[in-house]
Amino acid sequence: MSQSNRGLTSITRYIKKLRGGSQPILAEASDGRLYVVKFFDNPQGANLMFNESMGVELYGALGLPGPAWTPLLVTDSFLDVNPACWMQTPKGLLRPTVGLCFGSRYLGGNEKQMFEILPGSYFKRVTNHKNFWLAWLVDICARHADNRQAIFLQNSKGQLDASFIDHGHLFGGPKGGTEQHFLASRYLDPRIYQNVSSLYLLNLEKRALSLDGDRLWKRIQELPSEWTTTSATKEFAQCLNRLSKQKLLQNIVDTMVDAHQKAYELECSKSQLGLTFADGVLRPRVSTSELEDRFARSRFCRSACA
Repeated sequence: MSQSNRGLTSITRYIKKLRGGSQPILAEASDGRLYVVKFFDNPQGANLMFNESMGVELYGALGLPGPAWTPLLVTDSFLDVNPACWMQTPKGLLRPTVGLCFGSRYLGGNEKQMFEILPGSYFKRVTNHKNFWLAWLVDICARHADNRQAIFLQNSKGQLDASFIDHGHLFGGPKGGTEQHFLASRYLDPRIYQNVSSLYLLNLEKRALSLDGDRLWKRIQELPSEWTTTSATKEFAQCLNRLSKQKLLQNIVDTMVDAHQKAYELECSKSQLGLTFADGVLRPRVSTSELEDRFARSRFCRSACA
């Protein structure tokens, strides 16, 4: 181990591969904890390490719960004895690069019951369902190019606490520059977005406006230099800019509420006909840049017609 790598937490035991396009693994590290590990040269894109780490930081700065993360050292000796963790490509197995990778604390185990998908009767047991509104607002501003992911941990009272995971598709996606319809970043099952008051929605905007951007930029400076690509930092700057614009935030929240109401009504109609909830209810594709213009136009039209 080089002098620069001394004192770093390293991966020591491979447990299993996990689902996902980045081909993550579950592993134990030298601190004795379990981590979901994503390698630097993953199949999804060069920005994945930045997106995952700064996604956790951004969510945490806004009070949104999620597992802690840390850079983990992957060594030659670990890779040599664990070829099962190598990544599959069309050309065959790819040996991960030695160096730092992203590690997210594994929240399962310790006899805690963990859910990835909830049956309809369970949604009322989610203690922090309101957080999904703030997460959706942040994801739109961060140009999240995939559906919002969360896991649910059952506490001793049988209640479920949601924790947000998988930020790799934030900031225009792992390769950067991905344009998606704003509904693509919503949690797939709209039943999680239970009714909230207008005061709560107003507070969403206030929480976003109170974000300490300088602190987040300092965290970026602490990342491994190879993680901070030009496209990722540019997308991150644009995200912070959107989160600082009060009128834009108002427009986004208005559009979220309107879109959710229509999607929920559609899914309820399907449910009454005996159909199951669909994976997603998306309108025709609209780029985020076009969406910002549409927010402004729709806001102006509503004001003019009032």
